[in-house]
Amino acid sequence: MNLYELMIHQAHDLLQKKEVTSEEITRAVLERIDAVENKVGAFLTISAEQAIEQARRADDAIRKGHCGPLTGIPLGIKDLICTKGLRTTCASRILENFEPPYDAFVIRKLKAAGAVFVGKLNMDEFAMGSSTENSGFKLTRNPWDPTRIPGGSSGGSAAAVAADMCLAALGSDTGGSIRQPAAHCGVVGLKPTYGRVSRYGLVAFASSLDQIGPLAGSVADCALVMNAIAGYDPADSTSVPAEVPDYTAVLGGGIKGLKVGIPREYYGIEGLDPDVAAAVEEATRVIEGLGAERVAVSLPHTPYVVAVYYVIAPSEASSNLARFDGVKYGFRDRAPSNLIDMYRSTRSKGFGAEVQRRIIIGTYCLSAGYYEAYYGKASQVRTLITDDFKKAFERCDVILTPVTPTPAFKIGEKADDPLTMYLSDIFTLSANLAGIPGISLPCGFSTDGLPIGLQLLGRHFEEERLLQVAHGFEQSTEHHIRKPLL
Repeated sequence: MNLYELMIHQAHDLLQKKEVTSEEITRAVLERIDAVENKVGAFLTISAEQAIEQARRADDAIRKGHCGPLTGIPLGIKDLICTKGLRTTCASRILENFEPPYDAFVIRKLKAAGAVFVGKLNMDEFAMGSSTENSGFKLTRNPWDPTRIPGGSSGGSAAAVAADMCLAALGSDTGGSIRQPAAHCGVVGLKPTYGRVSRYGLVAFASSLDQIGPLAGSVADCALVMNAIAGYDPADSTSVPAEVPDYTAVLGGGIKGLKVGIPREYYGIEGLDPDVAAAVEEATRVIEGLGAERVAVSLPHTPYVVAVYYVIAPSEASSNLARFDGVKYGFRDRAPSNLIDMYRSTRSKGFGAEVQRRIIIGTYCLSAGYYEAYYGKASQVRTLITDDFKKAFERCDVILTPVTPTPAFKIGEKADDPLTMYLSDIFTLSANLAGIPGISLPCGFSTDGLPIGLQLLGRHFEEERLLQVAHGFEQSTEHHIRKPLL
């Protein structure tokens, strides 16, 4: 096995035994990036020199007897998480040369754990998209089929993990942006409970929905990253001071007796691909075979999820992105002769079409005379959606659904039809609206050989239950073992 193909726990064992060094693993990963990045396009910034320096520091720590689970492990970071002195662009021209003066909370935590950062990963601009086609800089391709999208907005993160260009990556999930690309690229992606992981240093899209989480090659590796990044942060007013368990402790515990809810509203919908339906049904049978019980549940407000999300998220985006005006930092168009024209020109040239579309939608929804009809009403329905999950979890321990209606679609297939693109998030949006955790893991392949993802949703702050069920399923199947040929 090549060093860049190692899982985190495998690399940790080798490092702990001093059979390999972090510098050797890091150089292998960087060589892998050199070999396949032109085929995938996952990175916006490759920090090779910094990575080697971090790897050498990790090796020094290991020689002194300090080898934590992430010490010396090469990771990738989605390019909307602030990294001090390392370019953070949000895949937008408006922040093309921005270098943050501070590290995000999760970056500080990973540095303390001894992790190595090989670079910043491509994404939909400001996390607004489901395909990574909205990046202001480049196109990321699915490692399983370069004619197809990797998913979004954390498409670079998922593609990099799938293509062995890092051992794990951080992404962010506002409406499925970790889980959906994880499904399309055949990796594991976890969206934690809102408030479980600090958003300090995450460039905001929709503040009541955004959450940072890991993407990795296995459930165990996701658990290891979660152990490092979860926890209370007083610098984030939405961070919850709840005790963080050891997420690896539940792995291998078995799932006999657990109740798995199957929401009737998520099945039989128009546009659900037969391959996806068959793979998810087979996954359900596997989980039943492990001793879990299938129960029917209802989430009656599911038909309103897309409409609610695409009022709340753009509204919050229009507010958050008002700060990018060409005055304080980032791109400024210097041609206009007065301030108002400078604002208009800077934002028109700096933001891409999808970001502009959502700013306009959000500004309209928040405008005088329309606030109560749109944002106010959407917030009320959001409460009903949250209540749906609370009632469903009275009957089950986890909820099982598809991640996406179809496998990865062709690049450009939905670019001119925003509504169809938005509808592709139907299965993932509700978890963000309700603030609950969700995980995507591989559960099969389409007839075209494309990965299909299984989604598990849990109660607030019960990530360990999701990891327990996901690990049980993963160990009973071999879907996660298959790799794309690049």
